[in-house]
Amino acid sequence: MSKDKIILRYRELKGYKYDVQDTVAVDTEIEGIETHIYGYRKPMITLWPSGRLFIFPPYAWDGPSFLAIDTKNAMRGSLVHDALYQLFREGKLDRKYRKRADELLRDICIEDGMSKVRAKTWYWFVRMLAKKSSMPRKKPRGKIVEILEVLNTPSNKGKKIN
Repeated sequence: MSKDKIILRYRELKGYKYDVQDTVAVDTEIEGIETHIYGYRKPMITLWPSGRLFIFPPYAWDGPSFLAIDTKNAMRGSLVHDALYQLFREGKLDRKYRKRADELLRDICIEDGMSKVRAKTWYWFVRMLAKKSSMPRKKPRGKIVEILEVLNTPSNKGKKIN
């Protein structure tokens, strides 16, 4: 058995590429804010006032973007970055923290063994091109479809209800 420290376990998926298998915790230095995003009855992402970010299984993400490739030294940084950008898109975190999220991507990748040149290049691309990905969206997790029961009354007889 290897004595190497496991820093991230994830599963490869269809649709999204990966989901985390263990809780991931990172100090973001984004302090004084408490916010959460919930999945089905349990948290997926939590940012505590201390600046500690928790990402819970089975949070799914698409891995590295732009010119980045899916290497082991890019996975944890892309996970944290995607979670923070989801907080931006859902209006749970002010976009003034976008630069800090991008810095965390760079710093975590370097910490995980990525060359500084590659990490800084990725950081530059994210700074220049990812602004739109942080913009709030009306329905950030997709369209909600409701099917209503059609009552058989004279006023709606024969009408199609969405």
